[in-house]
Amino acid sequence: MGLLTFKGGIHPYDGKELSKDKPILPILPQGEMVYLMSQHIGAPAKPVVVVGDRVLMGQKIAEAGGFVSAPIHASVSGTVKKLEKRRSVTGDYIDAIIIENDGQYEEIAYQKAESLEKLEKKEVLDRIREGGVVGMGGAGFPTHVKLSPKEPDKIEFCLVNGAECEPYLTSDYRRMLEEPELVIGGLKCMLRLFDHAKGYICIEDNKMDCIEKMEELVKDEPRIEVKRLKTKYPQGAERSLIYATTGREINSSMLPADAGCVVDNVDTVVAIYKSVMLGEPLMHRIVTVTGDAIANPRNFRVKTGTNYAELIDPAGGFSAEPEKIISGGPMMGFCLYDLNVPVTKTSSALLCLKKDDVSNSEETACINCARCVSACPARLVPSHLATYANHYNEEAFLKYNGMECCECGSCSFSCPAKRPLAQSIKSMRRTILANRKKK
Repeated sequence: MGLLTFKGGIHPYDGKELSKDKPILPILPQGEMVYLMSQHIGAPAKPVVVVGDRVLMGQKIAEAGGFVSAPIHASVSGTVKKLEKRRSVTGDYIDAIIIENDGQYEEIAYQKAESLEKLEKKEVLDRIREGGVVGMGGAGFPTHVKLSPKEPDKIEFCLVNGAECEPYLTSDYRRMLEEPELVIGGLKCMLRLFDHAKGYICIEDNKMDCIEKMEELVKDEPRIEVKRLKTKYPQGAERSLIYATTGREINSSMLPADAGCVVDNVDTVVAIYKSVMLGEPLMHRIVTVTGDAIANPRNFRVKTGTNYAELIDPAGGFSAEPEKIISGGPMMGFCLYDLNVPVTKTSSALLCLKKDDVSNSEETACINCARCVSACPARLVPSHLATYANHYNEEAFLKYNGMECCECGSCSFSCPAKRPLAQSIKSMRRTILANRKKK
């Protein structure tokens, strides 16, 4: 059978060899812990602790601020030191709870499930919601909302996104290799909610060891299959993944549920398993610390609230002074000018590069080569859309489907003129969405 894929896409240098062969290493935080109240899409969480309170690991310190929201839990034991605004990776100042870590890691008692079969569907969703599980692939959409579509009987596919197509990132790869049973267990929890659905574990073919391990573990599971994907960026984008595995298409006005699908990232699926079966809330995640400016790149099991700066020394420190540091991958991550920001539920990687190739490149005029068109997975004309965006021509931008951009950056990567196409389009999309909210 041929490898599953989508139209368009690119093949950037993936840099995965830097960290892929090293086991996940747990690290403990050294300084104060900062828990941002907005670690998800939707309403910010609301603190339920005050300055001076002593908290335990796993204790809820902030409750969901609405239906589309998620609670926050302490990942250490200690004392609430401050309630104040702190900077996030995007540069915004966000309400936060600051806890002084006492280094004892005293933990609350968790309520394990006796078995998945004995849990009602509502109980499964309640455990996911109370566990504060959100999409950990970057978007941060509250998972209990995603798993509560209006018509659950019409969901036909539960997709585990194990593509990990973003260059340099290997956290999902290590998770699938080291803890495949947790991934499968989380998928079973998802399938418990949808009686007519099949589960697909979707993995690119540059991770054959993961594919073979997963295929062996699910060979006797009638509702679960492993789907082999062609290695190509952005294979892991939600629309690309759905099209590659089911042949169904969605646009910006649709949800995956409209195509009979729900999609969750590998780390999210593991968090689902832990919250449902073990009663453990989301308190840590796997973070790839990598790049040619890192002496010993590898993956770490990091507690949420940990300062990014504390991740450098366990990775051997800097081998050279980095010109660019990115939270996330090079295609869709956020550039940092300060490492003094906390790890959140959506922090996937810390990428440190010796050279800032993007800033050092010189933009020239478009040569109408159409490489951006060939690369675009949405089959748009990014060169024109960027021009409309730069001239604030909202009418033309909308007419030529600018809102269908998934902001993957394939156009910018493929442009020989080094035009920042994706950045211009992304900025225009943000402006249009903001204007719509005002209306």
